[in-house]
Amino acid sequence: MPTDLLRHARPPSPLAGRLSAQSLLFALGEGTFMTGSAVFFTQIVGLSAAQVGLGLTIAGVASFLAAWPMGRLVDRFGPKKMWAVSATGQAAMFALWPFIDDFQGYVLMAVGMEVIGTLGGAAHGAYTIDVLPADERVRSRAYMYSALNVGFTLGSLVGGIALAFHSNDLLHALPWFTAAVFLANATAISRLPRAPHDERTAEDRKIKVPGPGPMRNPGWLLTEFFGGVFWTNQVLLNIVIPLWLVQETDAPRVLLAFLFGTNTVMCIFLPMAAARGVEDVPTALKAVRISSSFFVVSCLITLATHDTVGWTTIALVWLGHVTVTGAELYLSAASWAFEAELMDPRQRGAYQGAGELTGTLGKVWAPALYTFLAMNWGAAGWVVIAGIIVVATIGIHPSTRMARRFLEEHVPADVLADARASTHGPEDEVVTGPPSLIDTDAPTS
Repeated sequence: MPTDLLRHARPPSPLAGRLSAQSLLFALGEGTFMTGSAVFFTQIVGLSAAQVGLGLTIAGVASFLAAWPMGRLVDRFGPKKMWAVSATGQAAMFALWPFIDDFQGYVLMAVGMEVIGTLGGAAHGAYTIDVLPADERVRSRAYMYSALNVGFTLGSLVGGIALAFHSNDLLHALPWFTAAVFLANATAISRLPRAPHDERTAEDRKIKVPGPGPMRNPGWLLTEFFGGVFWTNQVLLNIVIPLWLVQETDAPRVLLAFLFGTNTVMCIFLPMAAARGVEDVPTALKAVRISSSFFVVSCLITLATHDTVGWTTIALVWLGHVTVTGAELYLSAASWAFEAELMDPRQRGAYQGAGELTGTLGKVWAPALYTFLAMNWGAAGWVVIAGIIVVATIGIHPSTRMARRFLEEHVPADVLADARASTHGPEDEVVTGPPSLIDTDAPTS
């Protein structure tokens, strides 16, 4: 048993280990600031709760609008360079937070950070698939996902300790701590091996990729839209089930802490297990079906807790949270495979930007609708929520076929073959491969 645990604790490759260390650094900084952000914005910046919410909404719109052009920047200048630029820019902006003292400055900062973060997300994804061998991509992403959750857990602890002292001086230091971590993150990124797309010359960057872009690939746009619908499992996890627990069940509120703790533990230790065997579109679709089954089961279990009492309610609410976490884990594995298989290898930065647009459309409506359905329609509302996921599960099968046919019609066969080939290179050198390739994956930066 100890040998098995040790084997699962090891990264799939040295490069995956270095990328996982970067994921941990990113999440440590982000998690620390996020934990104390509500108190920081209200007590240090002096904003009202309504102003904080409005600023985040404006920043979210800016991120949505920036997704497409940021992806194109990644394609033009290379993923590693843009990733490092984003991390450095975020470090600089975190360092400025203690000097912001009005709503206008807050909005400008929030918008700037979201746009820079969008660039980092596209660049991180592009770099990751570009340098990882095809047969390691999903397993490596799963390992990085575990490291990301470890980082967020550590960040929450650091932020929680700072809050526990009720000290404004410590609150002022939170963004500076995050800035230092992001600067270390940028340094770690600069020391990673260069991706094939980073090797393009200035002349190469001026050459337009022949053929249509992602905005003319309806299969890809639909696949990412349905992906956004599936990611509404996070709305269930973080909003609807907690509200349901508090308002519609007799479960104690302290159970919420246990639920989120369970989710964190599962997301640290189980991503690689969920990703096992997911390596192409058919296996990714199987993972989607498993994810959707977990989602539907979670809805059915949770709706039953309206009429249960005592320990039965506690057990069922916990089980509903566990199953929706299962939906998250299998969907993550499927998403990584779709991104590797269904993008034009020559413009994956742009593909990720376009996917972010339609993916956002697939989930932006969920907090309001799901909350209304569950709280006002009761059992019928939960059934409708489950039905939405079933429809999306049916729809994603033809959309992935459309996306693949589009690539086969518009992308040279040798480019697609090269993108699916397993390429290995010395860890500290350029990872060899076609210089025209660029891949996108992952939501972290």
